[in-house]
Amino acid sequence: MAASTDPPRTTGAVLRSAVRSPLVRVLAVLLLVVAGASGWWVSSARTGSGLRGEAAFATGVPRGVYDRYGVLLKDSMRSAMPGVKVRLDNSEGSLDNLKRLVSGQDDFAIATADAVASFLKDQDRPKPDLRAIARLYDDYMQLVVPADSPVKTVSDLRGLRVGVGQDGSGVNLVTKRLLEAAHLNPGTDIQPKKLGVGDAADALQAKQLDAFFWSGGLPTAALTDLSEHTPIRIVPLGELSDPLHKLEGGGMDAYRAATIPADAYPLAGPPHTPVPTVAVPNLLVTRASMDPALVEALTRVVIDSRDRIGGEVHAAQLVDLRTAVYTDPLPLHEGAKRYYQSVKP
Repeated sequence: MAASTDPPRTTGAVLRSAVRSPLVRVLAVLLLVVAGASGWWVSSARTGSGLRGEAAFATGVPRGVYDRYGVLLKDSMRSAMPGVKVRLDNSEGSLDNLKRLVSGQDDFAIATADAVASFLKDQDRPKPDLRAIARLYDDYMQLVVPADSPVKTVSDLRGLRVGVGQDGSGVNLVTKRLLEAAHLNPGTDIQPKKLGVGDAADALQAKQLDAFFWSGGLPTAALTDLSEHTPIRIVPLGELSDPLHKLEGGGMDAYRAATIPADAYPLAGPPHTPVPTVAVPNLLVTRASMDPALVEALTRVVIDSRDRIGGEVHAAQLVDLRTAVYTDPLPLHEGAKRYYQSVKP
């Protein structure tokens, strides 16, 4: 992993020393000259106590897993980095999050690996200088229908009203690819409805929608809530894993065959049966120019808060030091590398 040569970020969240007198200030300068800046900055970053400023975090649609993860991570950041004010911004999802990062609207965001690959490959925009902080957990593709629906496979969606995710979402990206893998035209063979997971669940319950796709961690609260009020079923997608990899386009290598456990949605069908599907990793992403000290402290918070966040967002239990560094297609940010090297056995 090559070290970033980008200059540290000069706006947003920055690192300041807490000096209480002119003498202390002079001593601090001398220490920097004698010992070198790097060790002093790292020492402050490891506690987070010396960080000051603001940081904006793009999450996702309300009632989605990104949204809930962001709220809980903000709580952990407040405890570990009390001088950093964190703002959470809802968004349409992965692709929207990446655009927000590049434009400077947000400093950190969650995005699926396939969305990152497609974003990097987009020839209509300059190649963005993005870096990864950690691989978090995998999103599982979920096709939800009423329990009595005749839909058994994706091919059965022809002519139906189908929630395909909002423009700019990772759900929309992978949904189009799954439909193409099933030999359906996403724009003409179904009646696409661009809805977030909460609105899609409400529309299915109101019988205004025949099915909807969702890509998220397990379980997703909106689907759990829906299953408590409306009999639903999760349609298997595993048969599309191989055809999906044969499609042209960036990000296809990010997908893997996976299984939704039978107990993910106890009230949903098929009862007591695992459902084969497709999964894709989520990455925590930032710009290369972000302050390494801030990124190092955030990386520590992400790993240290796994169990606390995982108690409410079960997918977060899978955040692990052994897998967090596998962030293809993005290299790790310099600050993240500092953290992982500091805890390496």
